[in-house]
Parts: sequence; C-alpha cells; structure tokens
Amino acid sequence: MSKRDVFEYALVRVVPRMERGECFNAGVIVYCRAHSYVAARTHLDEVKLLALDPAADVAGVRAALRGVEGVCGGGEAAGQAAGDDAGRRFRWLIAPRSTVVQPGPVHTGLTADPAAEVERLLDLLVR
Repeated sequence: MSKRDVFEYALVRVVPRMERGECFNAGVIVYCRAHSYVAARTHLDEVKLLALDPAADVAGVRAALRGVEGVCGGGEAAGQAAGDDAGRRFRWLIAPRSTVVQPGPVHTGLTADPAAEVERLLDLLVR
C-alpha cells in the first residue's frame, strides 16, 4: 500500500435565496499540506439552480465558481491571493461568507493522490 497523507476538503454550495436557506453542492475544494496541493472542481446544475430560484443569475454563479477554481490554481487567476501558498488559499476559500456561493464545513481524510481525490469527491458528492 502506498503512503497516504491527510487531506482536507470542503464542499462548495450554492444558496440561491439566502432567506430560504436552501442549497445544493456545486463543487469541492481539496487541500493536502504534504503535497502543497490545493484544487477545486465545480459542476453547476442549472436545473436545480433555476428550480430553487427561477430568477437566479446563472452567469454570476458560474463566474463565482470559476473564481474558486482560479484562487486554487494560483497565478493571475487567484487575484490578491496569487502570492499565497496552497494552505493560505484554502483557508481563504473556506472562510464563512454570506453570498450565493459558500463553502461548507471542512472534513478530513487520507489519500495517496490528492488530484484523484478531487475528482472522486466531485463525482460522489456533487454530480
């Protein structure tokens, strides 16, 4: 068995109408300190979004989800977080916020391949 390292992950939730509190999963953020790895993958189910809020700004929600992926990727797409290490970018993304796109609670696990974990969790918890 290959060496497995601790990783942390948080779901990215879409809350179309804050006053109703309804939400659905639209992505996952994975951080593994041992690999200096942080990544996010997103998948927006437009049918769910519009069922919860027929007037939802689909383009705006997509842009916010792309922003999460951009911060994880670092570089220019990360904006002000561009110079931060993977751990600081993860912590910034999981900070509570009251917007349509929000992080869920942080969970932990063990993995030998953090990149594969992102895809596994996206398939399991989002799609």
